[in-house]
Amino acid sequence: MKRAVVVFSGGQDSTTCLIQALQQYDEVHCVTFDYGQRHRAEIEVAQELSVALGAKAHKVLDVTLLNELAVSSLTRDNIPVPAYDPNQKNALPSTFVPGRNILFLTLAAIYAYQVEAEAVITGVCETDFSGYPDCRDEFVKALNKAVTLGIARDIRFETPLMWLNKAETWALADYYHQLDRVRQDTLTCYNGIKGDGCGECAACNLRANGLMQYRANQAEVMAALKQKAALA
Repeated sequence: MKRAVVVFSGGQDSTTCLIQALQQYDEVHCVTFDYGQRHRAEIEVAQELSVALGAKAHKVLDVTLLNELAVSSLTRDNIPVPAYDPNQKNALPSTFVPGRNILFLTLAAIYAYQVEAEAVITGVCETDFSGYPDCRDEFVKALNKAVTLGIARDIRFETPLMWLNKAETWALADYYHQLDRVRQDTLTCYNGIKGDGCGECAACNLRANGLMQYRANQAEVMAALKQKAALA
């Protein structure tokens, strides 16, 4: 039996990964992390989606110790969430949570070891990643190697969205006939608003622009997706 663990936040990217994983694996487990994030509604959204989509199990892990160490606008109410700034090129945004993906992927791999899963799936993406260093392909591969050595089991870190832009991520949800669910039922917004979100933060901007690009060039985007992702 092929098993996978999806690092699941209930946002657009991880939900799209879950939708695909359910088609590719016999059994899919979700793991969501409670790190004292600014908008805890995402945990509830993740729980609702994992049930609605048919995951085998959904575990919510308490990792609030991260909140004590990682200072970010997603972990501190007194740090405002910045509006989208197209001119921000190099500086890390205040929404970066240092160490988050290091912790999440490591713990997800331990959970995969427990349930005898062969893969950990994460929705990180280097194409639209806001400059977060822990969303890079180089980082994921390096951590995967270290974790595999440390637990003496070959658990793959899969990143199906790594080289997709947001338009292609929307196309992937549409390929599996779940675009409307992803649009309406996920929570990606840094200000904690479900669906189309606040429309002002960087996450909402990426999401909205991607959907607009997909709708404007649907056939071309779908063709590009199929070529990148080896879809039929």
